[in-house]
Amino acid sequence: MVATKQMFVYFYRMCIFGTSGGIAAAEKVRATRPESKQCREESMTDLVDDPQVYLPDLFATHARFQPEREAVICGSVRRTWRDFDAAISRVAHGLLASGLQKGDKVALLMGNSVEMLECLFGIVRAGGVAVPLSGMLTAEQLTGLLVDCDAIQVFVSSEFRDKVEGNRAAVRNVAAGRWIAQGFDGEGWVPLAALTEGQPATPPNVRYSLQDEFNIIYSSGTTGLPKGIVQTHGARLHWAFSNAVEMGFTSTSRALTTTALYSNGTWLMMLPVLFAGGTLVAMRAFDVGEFLSLVPQERITHTFMVPAQYGMVLDHPDLDGADLSSLRTLLSAGSALRQDVKARIIERISPGLYELYGYSEGFASMLKPHQHAEKFATVGTPVLGFEVRILDEEGNECPRGTPGEIAGYGAGLMKGYHKRPEATAELIWRDERGRTFLRSGDIGMIDEDGFLCIVDRKKDMIISGGFNVFPTDVEAVVAKHPDVFDVAVIGVPHDKWGETSLALVIARDAAAIDCRALRDWANERLAKTQRLIDVELRDEFPRNALGKVMKRLLRDPYWSAEKAAQ
Repeated sequence: MVATKQMFVYFYRMCIFGTSGGIAAAEKVRATRPESKQCREESMTDLVDDPQVYLPDLFATHARFQPEREAVICGSVRRTWRDFDAAISRVAHGLLASGLQKGDKVALLMGNSVEMLECLFGIVRAGGVAVPLSGMLTAEQLTGLLVDCDAIQVFVSSEFRDKVEGNRAAVRNVAAGRWIAQGFDGEGWVPLAALTEGQPATPPNVRYSLQDEFNIIYSSGTTGLPKGIVQTHGARLHWAFSNAVEMGFTSTSRALTTTALYSNGTWLMMLPVLFAGGTLVAMRAFDVGEFLSLVPQERITHTFMVPAQYGMVLDHPDLDGADLSSLRTLLSAGSALRQDVKARIIERISPGLYELYGYSEGFASMLKPHQHAEKFATVGTPVLGFEVRILDEEGNECPRGTPGEIAGYGAGLMKGYHKRPEATAELIWRDERGRTFLRSGDIGMIDEDGFLCIVDRKKDMIISGGFNVFPTDVEAVVAKHPDVFDVAVIGVPHDKWGETSLALVIARDAAAIDCRALRDWANERLAKTQRLIDVELRDEFPRNALGKVMKRLLRDPYWSAEKAAQ
């Protein structure tokens, strides 16, 4: 017991003063100063500079102490922690040599690759702010975002060159010589290799603070134009360690990402596994057959997919013969899992299913595997470091069991929308302690045990004859029909009720389905206010990067036609 106490004291002193030489130096400082409280505090202030852990520094630590462990894999490219960290540093030094200043924004329009990860974290290591952009956007949209984010430099990979080539002159904030090409050559482009050639493989002398900006993520725009969500080093660090703790990431974890690396949801796998010193395996593009072969080949322990991807895996003929025994953690996020799909995932893929509800502005809750039996229909409780409140229309907190708007608070909240203080202010609600919660725009309630239940998205809610109709309730009924593969319910104009429910259906066999019969079948099972006016078939739904159906795009033609007819 004495020895243990002595070891604790020694460890404590090491944490405060560093090496034994540091301890001796501290003793010497104390011996030369009066032993007043003020002097002791000054002494400590001189010695310790408020140390923090930052992701760029943590990666360098992994490279130092586990250099040969694999860090990232994508396709045929594999990097050890030593090589991955060195490449990050070379990008950082190259950016600094080209004039990057702390806080400058640098955009990335790159496909999933090891190089994309090296550039992204190289920007952050240099003190810049990474702005990953979606390759799904049009050339005009990308031009608008490059201007909006104030990027001074841009990385572009070969598959997206055509989307920016003709519009570079319109992006006046990016000077000549600051367009960086990965995988191609061209006039006015600086090859990535030229940026990094001869640069040091060690981190530059850049220091960070928790409030420094880390990245800007542009929202998907499912309910409007994209907004730049600014996240700090502190928020990203919380994102990494809270999800690492919640989902059991360690240095032996091997995580597979199936979605685009620019997407905020993908970072639910990317940041925790790299934070823990594990291995990230990134798919260039999602393919079910490749997924089923990669899991046993790479001994994947953790993976993230959106509901639409889980549906494709469940329907693949090779699923029953696939070896998925290495999987310990399956994460679903991006949109709500239908309960029938959730049950099939647990039964056929793995019982280690985590369902996360959250929004990119910074709040999340999670339902864990051991909670399925009793709380199957919920999305769990707040992720470590978050709180949640349910608000009514007047901004008052709702009692448990009463639906209202979900608002969240915690260490992972965004700093704000880039250059949109008014839009940021619209989200803010403060509690009795003056803490800033952000409104989500989603409707939910907290049950008697403190578990969060999602009712629907506020902006997707249908108001029919003065009654609130939540599309997810209607979708859950329609989805039970054996001929329905997927369904999206939207509100369309109605002369009598203002708006009413329309079901858009992707059928398992379009030739075999009778839309009128399906409508009648559903209406027999729905409340009067929920009943469908019709059922229409679709081949596919417009989706964002995380598979969330963009209902605004589905609704617009009906409301535009109504407006034109007036």
